[in-house]
Amino acid sequence: MKIKVISLFALLVLGSNTVLATEYIYRDLMANTLSSPSCAPEVEAIAQAVKPYNLKNYSKRFCQTQGYGWHVEAIKDNGNAICRDCGGVNLGKKQCHLEDVVVTCKRIKPGSVGMLPGKS
Repeated sequence: MKIKVISLFALLVLGSNTVLATEYIYRDLMANTLSSPSCAPEVEAIAQAVKPYNLKNYSKRFCQTQGYGWHVEAIKDNGNAICRDCGGVNLGKKQCHLEDVVVTCKRIKPGSVGMLPGKS
């Protein structure tokens, strides 16, 4: 009895005609992050701007601006930290952001995963 069940299961696995290949569309984007809302000494402001959390969060936003279904594939370049003086009461303090961050975004190619009936 067990041999029949195992052989039936093996036959179904070998006989199934599933395709696991999904095609993607890729797009490279270059964008800038926003400055931190608070002013800090230059070293701290740069450290705040280049935090991995900020980079991950902004790269996700960059891809989502492309439309529904776009996701981050890779962060190719972290960009350069650019600072500007706060002025006023906060003399000597700066706000920093990252410029020219390059992100690769991907999206499933329409029709590549059997969403259209009658096409394989």
